[in-house]
Amino acid sequence: MKILLIDDHSLFAEGLRVLLKDFNQTVDKPVQLASFNSCEQALEEPDPDSVELILLDYYLPGLSGVKALSALREYCPNSRIIVVSALDDPQHIRQIIDAGAAGFIPKTSTFAVMSAALNLVIAGGTYLPPQAIDSKGGTTARAHHHNQSDQDAGAGLDCLSQRQREVLMQVVQGKPNKVIARTLDISEHTVKAHVSASFKLLGVKNRTEAVYAAARLYRQDLDRVDEAG
Repeated sequence: MKILLIDDHSLFAEGLRVLLKDFNQTVDKPVQLASFNSCEQALEEPDPDSVELILLDYYLPGLSGVKALSALREYCPNSRIIVVSALDDPQHIRQIIDAGAAGFIPKTSTFAVMSAALNLVIAGGTYLPPQAIDSKGGTTARAHHHNQSDQDAGAGLDCLSQRQREVLMQVVQGKPNKVIARTLDISEHTVKAHVSASFKLLGVKNRTEAVYAAARLYRQDLDRVDEAG
């Protein structure tokens, strides 16, 4: 498994390298880590198709932010990109998910949280911090809206066909339609049809809403496990 770490803050980057060394012991295949100080350096990675995961600092010298995220998605089409940032307000996170990130980890997170987030993303899920998905906070009206949305999404998941589930998982992982088509050996037109049908069943309008619905359902599962324990 090849992982790219892109961060110009040496102390934080070193901490992530230590975390990834420990993470190497929890996965069933060797982890190959490459570190870069800038997005421009990462875009010179000689074998971009082999990159499975990218940890991207949102604020970098040179190419940064959404432009860096978009460039990396294009250059490393098979990778999942997790954005790591000190700025963790919900609107900022939503913009990042809109741009195609497969997850967001605040730099204030503990190593335990970061490790759990990495495991979730590698397993095919999407990690969003609690303040982003607002599963318990906010106004009563917002909480009711989220609860109803989660119920609709949970019921919709049960109605998806196997192929729709496969396509939806790829979409939630942040992969563009052309990559999904190539991965599943189907046409882009078929991908679009499955995406449209899946969104309708889940009661969402776009990829970002699907990501948030999946993240809230995952967090509800965690809460139930915590309560049972």
